Amino acid sequence: MSTAKSIPVDKHITLAALDSAPYPIYQRLRREAPVLHVSAVRRTLLTKAEDTRYVKATPELFSTNDPSTPMKRAMWSHTLMRKDGKEHRRERMAMNGAFSPKVINSDWIPQYERIAREYVARLPAGETIDLFSALSGPYAARGLAILLGMEEATDEQMQEWSQALIEGAGNFGWQDKLFERSDRANEEIHALLDSITARHVSAPGNSAFSLMLNAADPIPKKQMYANIKIAIGGGINEPRDALNTIIYGLLTNPDQLEEVVRNRDWSKAFEEGVRWIAPIQVSSRVAKEDLEIRGYHIPKDEVVMTIQASANRDEDLYDDGESFNVYRTDKGPHQAFGIGPHLCQGNRVARKAVGEIMLPILFERFPNMRIPDLNQVIWKGFGFRGVTQMPVQLK
Repeated sequence: MSTAKSIPVDKHITLAALDSAPYPIYQRLRREAPVLHVSAVRRTLLTKAEDTRYVKATPELFSTNDPSTPMKRAMWSHTLMRKDGKEHRRERMAMNGAFSPKVINSDWIPQYERIAREYVARLPAGETIDLFSALSGPYAARGLAILLGMEEATDEQMQEWSQALIEGAGNFGWQDKLFERSDRANEEIHALLDSITARHVSAPGNSAFSLMLNAADPIPKKQMYANIKIAIGGGINEPRDALNTIIYGLLTNPDQLEEVVRNRDWSKAFEEGVRWIAPIQVSSRVAKEDLEIRGYHIPKDEVVMTIQASANRDEDLYDDGESFNVYRTDKGPHQAFGIGPHLCQGNRVARKAVGEIMLPILFERFPNMRIPDLNQVIWKGFGFRGVTQMPVQLK
């Protein structure tokens, strides 16, 4: 007879609290209730690094095919993010060539460097600007548009589509207005992809859309469109939010910034930034059979939510994980890009575009950049997290 305990249920944690200030909640849950069903989210939250890693690294026990996720409604289809095994692999591999190290170095890095220099050069020296809207968002949008083969889309369109799809995919409250916004994004993306299909067929290239269209055995066009959309959702917010977070971390820790500049430790700063505040904070999995985690019974079909945002600060791995510290000595493996078959496909691009290209270019141009008022920096997000406003004085 099983002695496993029933999962405790919390009816007090709200979506609003998780959106505005999740980290104190996660810190408390790691200590008091690392396995907890939160009614507002309608999922069982796992906040310890050992548990989140176990779930993601064991696809034979935990499926990504969560039937209750808002993602399918927001994207108009099941994307590869919600598929397992051969089906997932086939769709992932359909555009995998666009993310290969060879293509990244030959095709995308020169483009990202050109964009970075161009976009930094147009910033008004001496003035205070919102880095989110003036640089981070447009830079991530333009690079991704090129990588996906959607150069015709403007920076503004890419950012609007990304935000609309992100908010729809994270719409755990199932609010109509958020789905209305994602519906508009779907319609516009489909129209653009329809309009550029002939170009990619007549002149194949290494972009994700071109590779999918010109494959010897192509996946259905519906899935091409779905997976382009999931790439737009994650492919803008990850580098954008990582860049903003790292800049915030460095500017609020000038001793670390001095050391990073002196040693050119931009890649180290990148890894610490995404550990400290993971751009993609949570992921859902469905138990394929009855299981136990930390002595709690996880019934078959229970939806568990791995909180990588919490795992990345787990006291079992990090001393003072709540702080930004590029030179910490307790470097456990962070989970910001996921684990296992669903490891973020664009992680190499993000690391290079932000850590190797934009950060050194930006700080070379504005070595005395500063945040004049920390109270004006706005952080937001439960599923996806970053600043939505960060005024910076360019010096």
